[in-house]
Amino acid sequence: MSTPKGLKATRDKVAAHRNRLRQQGLRPIQIWVPDVRSRDFALEAHRQSQAVAKSRYAKKDQDFIDAISNWGEE
Repeated sequence: MSTPKGLKATRDKVAAHRNRLRQQGLRPIQIWVPDVRSRDFALEAHRQSQAVAKSRYAKKDQDFIDAISNWGEE
């Protein structure tokens, strides 16, 4: 399917945009991250949080988190 005269196809716009970014010294990368919407992720996160909570170091760990999380007045 062709585009009407004077209009660029989406792929051409994307290619031009990427070329401009490359000219600025940037390069594309692909990053894979855990799917936090997945049931498996939720189950594993829960399992790990329970393990931390039941650890003999739980209080010290939580004190550390609290100490570094106190940003004061922003």
